[in-house]
Amino acid sequence: MTDHVARAMKVVDADPEQCWKALTDSALVKQYFFGTVVDSDWEIGSPITYSGEREGRRYRDHGTVLDRAEPLRLVTSFFSPMSGKPDVPENYQRVSYRIQPVDGGCRVTVEQTGNDSEEAAAHSASNWQTILDGLAKVAPTA
Repeated sequence: MTDHVARAMKVVDADPEQCWKALTDSALVKQYFFGTVVDSDWEIGSPITYSGEREGRRYRDHGTVLDRAEPLRLVTSFFSPMSGKPDVPENYQRVSYRIQPVDGGCRVTVEQTGNDSEEAAAHSASNWQTILDGLAKVAPTA
């Protein structure tokens, strides 16, 4: 797998703890992450599942919490069976969430490595921007 990186960033009118909660609370995630239900205890080494329906097809993506520094950093692996690739470590992507305090709120940055092409990275970046735009609406009330 090549290493094309998808990046998205959003300044959110919320404190880092609210942004963290919006990233890790399943009920909140479902509100802005395309209806996805996420399940994890968010401890390093713990599994994560993402399930829902996309384009009329049920999905259950998964990964592992690789690193965390609440409320400023979360790093996970990610694999989607919908990719059609074998479920082996080299086909997993890495998703990093950074939360940085800024005047009036926090900056949330997502980087997803392991995209197969620049086009795939651009598509992922667009999806992440939509997700972060939704998170920005949910986090202030978290």
